Amino acid sequence: MLISRRQQSAIKEVVVENVKGDGGGRGAFEYGDIAVDEGSRVSSDLVFDPQRMHLYAMTERKVTKVRVQDCGVYKTCGECLGARDPYCGWCSLENKCSLRSDCQDAAKDPLYWISYKSGRCTTITSVTPNQLQRTTARTLSLVIDNLPTLSGQFQCAFSAFGKTLLTNATRTANGVSCTTPRTDHIPANPPGQHHFTAKLSVRTTTGPDFVATNFTFFDCTTYTSCTECVSSSYPCDWCVDGHRCTHDTAENCRNDILVTGVNRIGPSIRSGPGFCPRINATASVSTEILVSHGIKKSIKVKVENIAQFIVQTNFVCQFNIEGRVTHVRAQLLGDIIYCDDMEFTYSSRAPNITATFAVIWGGSKPLDNPDNVHVLIYRCREMADNCGLCLALADKYLCGWCQTSDKCEVREQCDRSGIGGSVSVATGAPWLDRDQICPNPEVKRFDPRLGPWEGGTNVTIEGVNLGKTFADIAGGITVAGMPCHPYKELYVQTRRIVCLVDSPQNIEARRGPVIVRVSNFKGESADYYEFVNPVIESIHPTRGPLSGGTQLTIRGQFMNAGSSIHAVIDPSLACSITSTNSSHAICRTSASNRLRSGELQMSFDRGIRRYTRQMFQYVEDPTIEYAESGVVSQVKVPKGVPSGGIIISVVGNNLEYIQEPKMFVRYRDVVHSSSCQVLSNQRMECRSPSVPVLGQQISPEEPLSLDYGFLMDDVPSVRNLSHSTNYSKFLLYPDPVYEKFDEEVKYYKSDYLTINGINLDRACQENDVEVSIGTAPCNVTSLSRNQLTCRPPSAQPPAAGSNPNDAPEVVVLVGRNLRYVIGKLSYDSPNSGEGQLPRSVIIGVTIGCGLLVFVFICVVIAYRRKSTESSRVLKSMQEHMDQLELQVAAECKEAFAELQTEMTDLTSDLTSGGIPFLDYRTYAMKILFPSMEEHTLLQWERPELLRKDKPLRLFGQLLMNKTFLLLFIRTLESNRYFYMRDRVNVASLIMVTLQSKMEYCTDILKTLLAELIEKCMEGKSHPKLLLRRTESVAEKMLSAWFTFLLYKFLRECAGEPLYLLFRAIKHQVDKGPVDCVTSEARYSLSEEKLIRQSIDYKIMTVYVSISPQTIYVSGLEAHTDNTDTPVKVLDCDTIVQVKDKALDTIYRSTPYSQRPRKEDLDLEWRTGTSGRLVLYDEDSTSKVEGDWKKLNTLAHYRVPDGALLTLIPKQSSMYNLSILSDQHRGGAADKGHHHKYETLNLNLSKFSSASPPMSRATSPMNHHGDRSHGGGGGGHGTHDRGGDQDPSVKVWHLVRHHDHDNNRKDGDQRGNKMVSEIYLTRLLSTKITLQKYVDDLFETIFSIANRGSALPLAIKYMFDFLDDQALQHGITDPEVVHTWKSNSLPLRFWVNLIKNPNFVFDVHKSNIVDSCLSVVAQTFMDSCSTSDHRLGKDSPSSKLLFAKDIPVYKEWVERYYADIKTMAAISDQDMNAMLAEESRQHTVDFNVNCALQELYNYADRYYEQLMMALEEDEFSQKQRLAYRLEQVRNLMAAEMGSP
Repeated sequence: MLISRRQQSAIKEVVVENVKGDGGGRGAFEYGDIAVDEGSRVSSDLVFDPQRMHLYAMTERKVTKVRVQDCGVYKTCGECLGARDPYCGWCSLENKCSLRSDCQDAAKDPLYWISYKSGRCTTITSVTPNQLQRTTARTLSLVIDNLPTLSGQFQCAFSAFGKTLLTNATRTANGVSCTTPRTDHIPANPPGQHHFTAKLSVRTTTGPDFVATNFTFFDCTTYTSCTECVSSSYPCDWCVDGHRCTHDTAENCRNDILVTGVNRIGPSIRSGPGFCPRINATASVSTEILVSHGIKKSIKVKVENIAQFIVQTNFVCQFNIEGRVTHVRAQLLGDIIYCDDMEFTYSSRAPNITATFAVIWGGSKPLDNPDNVHVLIYRCREMADNCGLCLALADKYLCGWCQTSDKCEVREQCDRSGIGGSVSVATGAPWLDRDQICPNPEVKRFDPRLGPWEGGTNVTIEGVNLGKTFADIAGGITVAGMPCHPYKELYVQTRRIVCLVDSPQNIEARRGPVIVRVSNFKGESADYYEFVNPVIESIHPTRGPLSGGTQLTIRGQFMNAGSSIHAVIDPSLACSITSTNSSHAICRTSASNRLRSGELQMSFDRGIRRYTRQMFQYVEDPTIEYAESGVVSQVKVPKGVPSGGIIISVVGNNLEYIQEPKMFVRYRDVVHSSSCQVLSNQRMECRSPSVPVLGQQISPEEPLSLDYGFLMDDVPSVRNLSHSTNYSKFLLYPDPVYEKFDEEVKYYKSDYLTINGINLDRACQENDVEVSIGTAPCNVTSLSRNQLTCRPPSAQPPAAGSNPNDAPEVVVLVGRNLRYVIGKLSYDSPNSGEGQLPRSVIIGVTIGCGLLVFVFICVVIAYRRKSTESSRVLKSMQEHMDQLELQVAAECKEAFAELQTEMTDLTSDLTSGGIPFLDYRTYAMKILFPSMEEHTLLQWERPELLRKDKPLRLFGQLLMNKTFLLLFIRTLESNRYFYMRDRVNVASLIMVTLQSKMEYCTDILKTLLAELIEKCMEGKSHPKLLLRRTESVAEKMLSAWFTFLLYKFLRECAGEPLYLLFRAIKHQVDKGPVDCVTSEARYSLSEEKLIRQSIDYKIMTVYVSISPQTIYVSGLEAHTDNTDTPVKVLDCDTIVQVKDKALDTIYRSTPYSQRPRKEDLDLEWRTGTSGRLVLYDEDSTSKVEGDWKKLNTLAHYRVPDGALLTLIPKQSSMYNLSILSDQHRGGAADKGHHHKYETLNLNLSKFSSASPPMSRATSPMNHHGDRSHGGGGGGHGTHDRGGDQDPSVKVWHLVRHHDHDNNRKDGDQRGNKMVSEIYLTRLLSTKITLQKYVDDLFETIFSIANRGSALPLAIKYMFDFLDDQALQHGITDPEVVHTWKSNSLPLRFWVNLIKNPNFVFDVHKSNIVDSCLSVVAQTFMDSCSTSDHRLGKDSPSSKLLFAKDIPVYKEWVERYYADIKTMAAISDQDMNAMLAEESRQHTVDFNVNCALQELYNYADRYYEQLMMALEEDEFSQKQRLAYRLEQVRNLMAAEMGSP
């Protein structure tokens, strides 16, 4: 090998071979270059190191050590040997390119290390077979050239998707042979792929791969159509009857018609896709079948290769429209498939959509569709919104303009919509085709609106129906009465015309509309086109540089007239128009080759205008002599800082002719610019640009040198000044840093103020820095490298800001962008007086005395604190805990005593008035259809159902067929568009329909539950998840089944403790304040609904009576003989809350739905014989703070304890009528009229401006109504309102959330802090108070015999069924069956009633009561769970409240389930007798025909899918259920069509 120098900076590597001593010849070739030192020549003195692995090369500047080889860069044997590097060879055993010395055992075999001379790599030349079906195993034969002799076991490695599979290999004469891996270990094909390529390599057990190639695994079963299968590049065949692709026809296609693949070796009579059963699109038939939206059409297609056994099957046409799959029947006649008529519709707003099309045979086998025959559904009206565009659509769409509907439609749709419609007089036909002309051309807009009177303006007209061809409009366009000649090449069919308007030949003003005539029709613009006379009045500026770029403003009249406006100067120099309007135009001057003056000339289309009063003068380009900033020196250098804003003085010539000069700096190829101000023709000032350095550190000693220049119109000579040798670079120094004062407040002592800093004058001078003290400047007198000096004002200036008496701040502003706050400055001396002693002595003595005193005090305090701290802390904590314990105990005791007294009264009321149970019908409807107020099942007068009586009766008979009903449910649930709400609705409707046949209903339910359990066991979900959520019809039917059968148990047993719990919660909540807006309460079980503030309130008793008008209007009998009823209220209650409590007390034994509505009543406060005041939640006296308004309370009106209140009808009281009559009789002029009422005899001086005077005059009755606020706490969501209301005002009652009051008092803050520490005790006190009622309810539910009532048979029957199912499926885990039972009854039925007692009783459930009931329901659910809940300090309070009770409740549940299991089994006879009695009692509770109609609607919606299921089921076939359903549908259709 020779190493030779190149002429430049590299060394050439050359190999010389076959050197003969006699000089007969030699061979040499170059194989590489070694780079040494770019830009430097290599010396001829080249020296090897002792190992001859490195070479020392010398250039002008350095000596470089370079490697003579780099074998490691070659990764394959071919690359290694192809490089022809004599140092390198391929090490076969280690599979790398290396030196011979680096290859282990290279000397043992020439094939272990292969040099470039041999040129023979170890290579796999062939693999037999070279591809294989993924699911089969074969022995592969690998032919390997130059395979070295190796000891040890050969292996074949198959690598794909990061996984390597090994099989043993055996050496053969030509290579090796090995088997493929086990088929279950071979990875699956990637989704959508039919094969994958693995790396097949050969290795030994101890070494790496030494040779590799690619091997393909394919999978014929991934092909789903015959055409794809037999056309593939793999040996795949198609089984026609089996409808699958296979590689093994002997195994998978016995007794079947076979189409062999094109790559299958061997003879075949059916080979290739030409023999596949398929839809055939011939040359004469398009693959696109066009159907208009809403049109019924029968699709027909040609097919071929249809075998006889295919002919004998049923054909179905399948269409996929927007993901909605629709099937219609089809029949084969000859070689044509005819699909039944079908209406094609789609819901999107697209002009057209493509619907995939398939012909299905044999139930689920589609014919091939290689040509992609598809249906294109289109809407003409979406493709064209006017007549012109409509008639210009392609012929294939058959669209035309329907004049009756004024839309683009096909003829059939127009014929339907045109029944009884009008016909155009002009055309005489309701539907226009392509050969006719649209009757209503319209000109929507045109541009320009102005043009010169000389004409030549190109007017662009846009509109609709502007002709179908150019000939339609060629001679029919006029603009303001003048002909306009259209351009054919610019004409856009029906929509756009560009025409050249003629001149009116006179200068007089002329205006008129744009008219387009199409045949006998014309369209006229609403706006007018006007011929005008443009006039130039002035130009500015009048001078500009030779290089051009001056923005010339031309003022005048009609400067925007015409379509083509141009400007020139002298007249060869163009001035490019950049913008125009009616009063001025702006153009940019072009460059001139000499100094000159010229007049301005403008052309407006054909009109020429000259401005001769003033010439525009080209002057010499500006020049820059120098630019400098910072400290003045001999070298003029512009300097700056990254923050910018430094003043740069620029000196030059002709500067004042530039309008907006700018300076720019280029940093990292990004241009940063700033504006300049021209001071004179020779001077201007610029601010240095801001340059973001992006974290780069700039050395103050070595600033960045940047290119800079100036932007002065189009002058090129000043753009890159720094490129010229006469100008220096722009120097960028680091930002100056100003240091803060050492003290918080610096005292001003001398005439000057000194501020320290770093790099202060690197780029700045005095006029770059501004110093301000408060609101006054501090004149800068000097600026050095590290110090700034300025002269402050003689007197201390006021501080800048809201408080001018503060010490003013010293602020340094550098270059307008960089701001430093140095600190505060005070002119006052820290020593107000002068002593005789030196100041230092006084300070020293003072400090010494202070230290002695301080040390003494610290010693005393430490001693006292150490001796008393422990006892004091202990005593304080003990007192605090005792006080808190007494407070909580007293509160709980008082609350419990009050509740027991109240509940005793309630229990006595129950004996007389009873519990307000809902009737069976209302109870069932609320649970089955909770979101519907008035369901059609409760409507009996429905004449349309009487006409459908027969088909509904037949459909009801079908539902009574178990096969049909199960298939009906399974079909609906299998459809992915059958959503959750549909499942719930269908289950409820089925239960209503089967209520009269509860035995049959129970049988259906058991069958569905057994199927659900079977599916759960076969699936991947855990068995405990069964029945947890309502995801199937069966689960909702189970809930309804318990709803029907446990109503009697509710009335006789469980209803009473549930009602008592509800009333106990309501009483406990109402006993304390309840926020009417947020629903938060003082007494709550829910932490989210707990008032966390201290609310001052007083318990009052008011006496409420019902006015005779109220009794008359409500139609109710008077309660308590219309006497004043004592009602317990709080002074913080709103008026609506008082009304609620009054109605609850007066009508305590009356169901809620039969009481008067509080919204219909007003609350009147009366005193004496005639004093009256109507109270409202909101009126003109309400307190307003900012945008918050507080609701009125009894305390607001100062209603005393024992006050007399009356509930009166709204707008109906006698004094209201009196006022209205007085207002009617009186008027604006009658100012002395006295109202006919008496005011309350109270001392008005007691009331502040926020509290209203107690008189009728302040009752804001002129405008009053109801207003609903979010939340509606405590069930009081509707508030009385009087007076006009501002909708932007937010109302509040007790708690004002998100209200940050800066003026809140310290006492309030301490109060709120105290409440936030003890509020959890309120939850606990409420829980302890209600504990008895929760225990009673849970004990009643989880007892097999309680309150004299036995366990309902339905519970025992269903639990036994679940036990049997667990036994059948081999489930031995008791927790699984426990979970099934909990999910089926407690969590599915009881939790719903606990959370919603209004489903059982005629009561009103407020928001706060609902929150408390939710906590009880959560406790109930936790009690039924088998898992242990680990609770900590971060657990929710709803779980912590009953944490100690839940284990007890769990024992009750387990005992309950065990007791039920040990009870004697219920015989089928007893169960059926009970079910028959239930059916008999409730036969006529619901309109079953309504339920049947709703169920039939579902059957009709999924009719085709249901029919297919019925036809395929053998039991259905025997009973002809499909025929019976079709018969019902035909009867329904006949009834729908009959009048």
